Amino acid sequence: MATVDVEHTTRFALEEKSKLIKSLSRFDMVFFTVCAFVGLDTLGTVASNGSQGFLWLIITALLFVAPYMLLMAEVGAAFTQEGGPYEWCKLAFGRFQGGIAAILYWVTNPLWVGGSLAFITKDAWSANISTIGDGTFGDYFFKFVFIWISIGVAIISLRYGKWIPNAGAILRGVVLGFFSLTVIIYGAKNGFNGTLHGVTPTRAVFFGLVPVLLFNYVGFELQNGAAEEMENPQRDVPVSILRSGIAGVLMYIIPVGCIILVLPLAKVTGIGGFIDAVTLTFKGVYGGAAHALLVIMTLCFIAAIVTSGAVWMIGSDRIQAVAAYDGAFFRFFGVFNRRLGTPVRVNVLSGITATVFCFVAIAAFNGGQDAKFQVVLDIAISTTLISYLWIFPSVLKLRRSHPHVSRPYVHPWGMTGLWISTILTTFWIALGVFEAVFPDVLEKIFGVEYGFKDSWGVPRSTFEYLTLGTLIVIVIVGIIGYLSAAPTRAELADVPLAEPV
Repeated sequence: MATVDVEHTTRFALEEKSKLIKSLSRFDMVFFTVCAFVGLDTLGTVASNGSQGFLWLIITALLFVAPYMLLMAEVGAAFTQEGGPYEWCKLAFGRFQGGIAAILYWVTNPLWVGGSLAFITKDAWSANISTIGDGTFGDYFFKFVFIWISIGVAIISLRYGKWIPNAGAILRGVVLGFFSLTVIIYGAKNGFNGTLHGVTPTRAVFFGLVPVLLFNYVGFELQNGAAEEMENPQRDVPVSILRSGIAGVLMYIIPVGCIILVLPLAKVTGIGGFIDAVTLTFKGVYGGAAHALLVIMTLCFIAAIVTSGAVWMIGSDRIQAVAAYDGAFFRFFGVFNRRLGTPVRVNVLSGITATVFCFVAIAAFNGGQDAKFQVVLDIAISTTLISYLWIFPSVLKLRRSHPHVSRPYVHPWGMTGLWISTILTTFWIALGVFEAVFPDVLEKIFGVEYGFKDSWGVPRSTFEYLTLGTLIVIVIVGIIGYLSAAPTRAELADVPLAEPV
């Protein structure tokens, strides 16, 4: 008898899918993923760990990024419904769990844009172009404009909006390439004051750096948020992942290595590390032209950060909208604009969330420097990592539960390879999530000194109250959204996932 795998969706979903417009070619997908994958905001944080940071950057590229790429290439080419990660989790574990994974994946991004990214860009502008005082009208205005540029890119039709992430990916290559070339010239003239040798891995750096590295190294599935807007996802997803993965890893390894070579470790200061290295090398190489080039580099840095926020909004907002039209979140947010083909209601929700979060930080939490706010921000921008605890195992589950779906790309080495990749990626994510939610637990087990109060500025009890409280609020919103969507789920529609065999 013929066998066919079926997706149980909703009539509302079929109505909204009719508004989608195919816009993404293979070229677009490669640059889209590079823009999502390569973030300039954390280069300095990784480099501030010196040669150990460089070592763990390479190790996680081999033991996390490589298996991650293989998993996403298989599932992304086989299950090409709009809202990719939500759909995979729903098909593997059910609509409710897919809905929880979707809101965890989505909520990071408006809080990241309104929190970390808005503050980083304002500080870069203030330091190198024109001073903006903390808490001033200019402070609010600058961050408001930054947030809504990111949102505006997500709102406009993808056939036009895709060129912003494309430009952002190209800009990353230009900025990091020019910077790396400058470092080589600087080293030839002045010597290299840092070092990449003599590294001895320590448990302290490992536990402290893992969540940052994992946050850097995610994004391959984001393009599948717009899967039904791709010209040929079955053909293009595996190729785009391979090309963007290789390019992205090199864009991390080369500049981080250069920062460590140029600056003594004491001068590499977290987020400022990249701009610190730019300032030092430009002054040593370009003389009187250094200031003008520094201004240009700062503008490029800010533009790259803007495109980081925009590309994640484009993908994650679609994922949340798909969850809504499929009956796993508030129906109101499942509507796509017929003229633009974009989820404008979720886009606006993201913009409002980012703006409120940003303004509250400025007004009530010492411009975002308050320790309690930093704890909430840290866990809020870690929720995407938590969602991968569903996303990675879903690939293995779908191989077993939906065997009749055509897989244009199959993970090499059979089920053994699939199991190994799933275990590796899930292990790294579980480690990163545990460190984000319960810091200093593994450190105590393995005899690593931590200094909790010095690290976070609050006692452990306050930290866990804020962290777990934030996660509980997010999950409760997801549950309420799911319960409210019962009428949407009642209007069922079945769609074949494969031709009968």
